[in-house]
Amino acid sequence: MTDDHRPGPRDEARAVAERYARRTAPDRYSPLRPDVWQGLQERQRALLRGFVARGCSSLAGLHITEVGCGAGGNLLELLRLGATPAHLTGLELLPERHVAACQALPAAATVWLGDATQAPVAPASQDVVLQSTVFSSLLDDAYQQRLADVMWSWLKPGGAVLWYDFTVNNPKNPDVRGVPLARVRQLFPQGSVSAQRVTLAPPLARVVCRWHPGWYGVFNALPMLRTHVLAWIAKP
Repeated sequence: MTDDHRPGPRDEARAVAERYARRTAPDRYSPLRPDVWQGLQERQRALLRGFVARGCSSLAGLHITEVGCGAGGNLLELLRLGATPAHLTGLELLPERHVAACQALPAAATVWLGDATQAPVAPASQDVVLQSTVFSSLLDDAYQQRLADVMWSWLKPGGAVLWYDFTVNNPKNPDVRGVPLARVRQLFPQGSVSAQRVTLAPPLARVVCRWHPGWYGVFNALPMLRTHVLAWIAKP
């Protein structure tokens, strides 16, 4: 936003909660849908390749925080990949999702409720800070930058922000906006960004998977049809 009446952190956090409350059709993101599970598996493969490319042979020693952990799905995935429960922290703004995450995750994991910019995460304490489709729900540029700066402060030298978000606007949904890779670099100017395009455009994926699930891979072979970016933003 460019005017002199930009919302403060509490205003933007409240606005995010209101936007999520307006969302409908939760089954659209069910992993039992072929368009969803194929996207999830594609992202998981890319995630594993990313850890391996950075010389990581085990997640057990890594301290990982997720901003906007939702019901805990991503953290559960990291647990299955070998992360240590006591080294995981989930930050969630919405009370109902916070409750779901607390129920799903082991007691040793930390799940914190509130605005992530106020979270009690120690500076330079995390190896990885994860965000998945959070920034596309933040419509205030100043708040985006505030959150990015806080996330960056949590990282140890040599750590990385693990970023997954879409890059293009959805004309049917004014509650979100795409975050292009140029904006990612602007948010983390000191970071070394390594990125790849992933995820077949969800509206297209839903259509082609109604024909046959096998069509997902055919269409996804065209990078121009992928709408999301998976990026590692390394801290020197």
